[in-house]
Amino acid sequence: MIRLENITCSYGEKTPVKDLTLTLPDTGVVGIFGPSGRGKTTLLRLLSGRIEPKAGEISGLTDKRVSVVFQEDRLLPWRTALENVAIVKDSSEVQAKELLASMELVAETDKLPRELSGGMQRRVALARALNFGGDILLLDEPFKGLDEALRLRIIERVKGSFPLIVIATHDRAEAELLGMTKEVIL
Repeated sequence: MIRLENITCSYGEKTPVKDLTLTLPDTGVVGIFGPSGRGKTTLLRLLSGRIEPKAGEISGLTDKRVSVVFQEDRLLPWRTALENVAIVKDSSEVQAKELLASMELVAETDKLPRELSGGMQRRVALARALNFGGDILLLDEPFKGLDEALRLRIIERVKGSFPLIVIATHDRAEAELLGMTKEVIL
C-alpha cells in the first residue's frame, strides 16, 4: 500500500495540498477529483517523485516503477512519434509500432510532434507511458482533445494496463470507464 501521511506541499504563497492523509491500494483504479487548483496535479507529482512534500511522509513507493502521462504531452519535438514511444525502453521498434497502432496512429509513426494534432500528440504520450510500463500509471487529464468515440476506444486500451492506475480528471466518467475502485476528492 502507498501511504501519504500529513502531506503539505506549497508553491510560493499557494498551498494546494495541506495536511493530506491518504492510503492508495497496490491495485485498482483511483479517481482524483476536485476543482482546478485543489491539488490534483500536485498529488500526482508527489506520487511520481517529481516533487517532495514540504511536510509529511510518503511510504510504499520505494520499489515501485511509476509511469506518467502529464497534462502537457512532453514529446521530444525533434523525434518522430515512433521515436518518442520507443525512447523510454530498450525494446524493439515492433513493440512501439504496436502501441502506436493501438492508439490508432499507424499512419503517423514517422511524423514529428508539430505535424500531429493535439489529440494525436496525447495518444503518443499515452503510448509512451504504456511502453515504459511499471507498477503504477499516473494520468493527468489523459484523454483531453479526443472526440467521444475515440476517447472510449482509447480508454478501453488503457484499462487494465497497470496494476494501479491513478487518474486526475474533471470527468468522472473517464475514471468509471477505467474501472474506478476508489475515489479521492480534494
